[in-house]
Amino acid sequence: MISQEVRKVAPEIDPLRMGMGWTVEDLEKPQIIVESTFGDSHPGSAHLLGLVEQAVKGINTHGGKAARYFATDICDGMSQGHDGINYSLASRDMICNMIEIHVNATPFDAGVFIASCDKAVPAHLMGIGRVNIPSIIVTGGVMDAGPDLLTLEQIGMYNAMYERGEISLEKLTYYKHHACPSCGACSFMGTASTMQIMAEALGLMLPGSALMPATCEDLQEIAKKAGEQAVKLAYMGLKPRDMVTYKSFENAIMVHAAISGSTNSLLHLPAAAKEFGLEIDGDTFDKMHRNAHYLLDIRPAGRWPAQYFYYAGGVPTIMEEIKDKLHLDVMTVTGKTLGENLEDLKKTGFYEKCDEYMHKVGLKREDVIRTFENPIGKNGTISILRGNLAPGGAVIKHSAAPKEMSKAILRARPYDSEEEAIDAILKHVIRPGDAVFIRYEGPKGSGMPEMFYTSEAIASDEELGRSIALITDGRFSGASRGPVIGHVSPEAAEGGPIALVEENDLIQIDIEQRILAIVGINGVQMPPEEVEKVLAERKKAWRPKEKKYKSGVLKLFSEHAVSPMKGGYMD
Repeated sequence: MISQEVRKVAPEIDPLRMGMGWTVEDLEKPQIIVESTFGDSHPGSAHLLGLVEQAVKGINTHGGKAARYFATDICDGMSQGHDGINYSLASRDMICNMIEIHVNATPFDAGVFIASCDKAVPAHLMGIGRVNIPSIIVTGGVMDAGPDLLTLEQIGMYNAMYERGEISLEKLTYYKHHACPSCGACSFMGTASTMQIMAEALGLMLPGSALMPATCEDLQEIAKKAGEQAVKLAYMGLKPRDMVTYKSFENAIMVHAAISGSTNSLLHLPAAAKEFGLEIDGDTFDKMHRNAHYLLDIRPAGRWPAQYFYYAGGVPTIMEEIKDKLHLDVMTVTGKTLGENLEDLKKTGFYEKCDEYMHKVGLKREDVIRTFENPIGKNGTISILRGNLAPGGAVIKHSAAPKEMSKAILRARPYDSEEEAIDAILKHVIRPGDAVFIRYEGPKGSGMPEMFYTSEAIASDEELGRSIALITDGRFSGASRGPVIGHVSPEAAEGGPIALVEENDLIQIDIEQRILAIVGINGVQMPPEEVEKVLAERKKAWRPKEKKYKSGVLKLFSEHAVSPMKGGYMD
């Protein structure tokens, strides 16, 4: 094993490890890194140390020697509403870099990777692909819902209602104090929940282990089993790139369509694929979502909190429903194919245990995960739009958008920051028929923050929520709903057409035809060639904005980030 080879050429390793309590016998065992994002940073990571210890126990009692390493993540929720959110996407790449450093500076024979949330799970997927040692992922599960099934994504709605004077401060405070009753990822199908599911769909987790309730004993046992499996993987020499293929990513995207996954997956799966030596992009999602059946009735698009996903049988139930659309011959961390894993689960009592959970909440499995024959929708959940406004593409979750915005021509109301836009919305400057633009918020502009509070201000307003659109080169929270279009490429900071939009330009949205275009100037529709002439003149007069960050991580990120359609990673 590589750890034993390195010991021969690095004589200081043995005494240094013995200095922290290792025995001579430990030095000769397979050496397994347990990398996690544990930290007192947010509910998704604060409980991970317990899972780390279970993984360590599984490793140490099955012939390996575990070493704990930590690179904690930040919380998108805590970063909302201020410039902290600008660090969010960059943090993904930095955690990935730390995994590379941890694994390669002192080589290990295998790894257990433990994370829960928005950037942590994608960072671990990227890191695993990059270092390519035998690896298994454990995700930290999902928090419980609060009173009356209150979940965190509703706080943005209630905050907007308070700002408009529709609820009292006392009511808002009550909601804030009861929305997060336990550790775990936020209890809705946001980015954290989506990416936990994607990790299992790629074959890198033990079957049925994604998005368990963080408080359930099952999760502790899964962490221990993952440690045991890591030792087996070390002996097998089964590396991630041997398992995860293009077909594995196609499986993940089909599951993404079935769960109405976060649009941020269009950043994270391509970035992970790149580290595995593969290439997927927004068009891959668009192609595979067409005619895909959407089955999951979980918030924010559905009725139930995300803890019910595991109760209904989780990823295996989803996969059984879309089985004919999957590549069942792909390899997984069990050392078996996906198809073999699904058959094994039927023999182990997995579904019977899940049915017991469903019985306790008074629901049937089909109340949460619909059958393929009775889907919520039959055309996936994601569309990639293109046109002279977004020649590189833009993304919309059409399953969460009002029908009125599926085909519309709107008046442009451009703003160069989220703060300006949300102020205009809350003060009723924005009227029905407007297309609100927030630009210079892409990866090269400001790190690509989420526009969550702006999208909630729109979606929580009954009139605006069905009569306007929000268009940005930034991104949205996985909790976002309503008529929101993000990832517009090229971004404004690169001089993309979104930078050239002016007040009262006419904007065409056509989801079925996948169109996002400027079709008129100053309120008057014009032939495409006339619009192009105007845009060409505007481009001549356009000047780049002064760089927002002149030092530090965000300077590096803004200089090296690729298009959101390719994954927004640092190249």
